[in-house]
Amino acid sequence: MIRASFVAALLALSLTARAGEPWNGMTCAVCLTYDDALDVHLQNVVPLLDSLGLRATFYLSNLSFAQRIDEWRLAAARGNELGNHTLFHPCEGKGRSWVQPDYDLHAYTVTRMIDEIDMANVLLRAIDGKTRRTFAYPCGDTKAGDSSYVGKIRERFPGARGVEGKMQTIDAIDPYAIGAYMISGQSGDELVGLVKQAMEKHALLVFLFHGVGGGHDLNVSLDAHRQLLRFLAEKGNEIWVAPLLDIAEYMKKQ
Repeated sequence: MIRASFVAALLALSLTARAGEPWNGMTCAVCLTYDDALDVHLQNVVPLLDSLGLRATFYLSNLSFAQRIDEWRLAAARGNELGNHTLFHPCEGKGRSWVQPDYDLHAYTVTRMIDEIDMANVLLRAIDGKTRRTFAYPCGDTKAGDSSYVGKIRERFPGARGVEGKMQTIDAIDPYAIGAYMISGQSGDELVGLVKQAMEKHALLVFLFHGVGGGHDLNVSLDAHRQLLRFLAEKGNEIWVAPLLDIAEYMKKQ
């Protein structure tokens, strides 16, 4: 009887610990994602990641990275993920004056969209030599014409990121609708506050950055960005910071 009670107590303790550390043995998971292959990502982000021992996901698109391929190849070799964000970043044009008619998703078919995504995969493999990566829906849009292309994404990628600001526990996440917090103008304290919420909820938190210290209308200051990354590095024994590919594949195994 005593032995049975002891075993039951150990099992309860084990389950409690695992419930509190569901993310690769950590309290929560945080993914830093950066969209559109901006020059400031190579200038301001990659060096800071390297100095703190952190890794992120960079979603390359618009072929804007063509002049700096060697630098992107080096970033990938250091453990960062180069994610698929299509070749030309097509979005739904309604309400977005900056979307060119040729790249309005209302004018696309699913076949055209998937052909573009497949070609982006070929290009990215030529840069980093890898066949596995995640996808980010341009503008968060999931339809080409009137048809969803999400099913085709499921066939090609272990996970896909959207733009809905939400953090979820590991048992509640659709790996093909991973939420992300769009960052534009928040302070360092606000960014750290989001991480603390994820720690309390034992959730996945994905940051979606564009400009970092400039380079885009959606921008975060260098100081705020640095404060966030330093906090993540300081909490390295509690927070799992990883590229989205690593997190998506971990979720699938669970």
